[in-house]
Amino acid sequence: MIMSIGRVCKIVKGKEAGKYCVVVNRLGRRDKNFVTIDGAGVKRRKVNTAHLEPLPSVLEIEKNANTEAVVSELSKKGFGS
Repeated sequence: MIMSIGRVCKIVKGKEAGKYCVVVNRLGRRDKNFVTIDGAGVKRRKVNTAHLEPLPSVLEIEKNANTEAVVSELSKKGFGS
């Protein structure tokens, strides 16, 4: 699955366009085109996958990891804000 938990993405639409985020949760069958994202300078929220550009990097985080863990892993991979 390309939008798996830990996938680093670039936001391409909206007021946070150009920022990097991480997929922290995939939503159920009804919302198959939506994931929950979080990151440095990015509000944790549900977003349509069409608004994200997946990158090749995948972080080693748990499902629904807290913001501090996500930001720490992003900075280790060089995606600082």
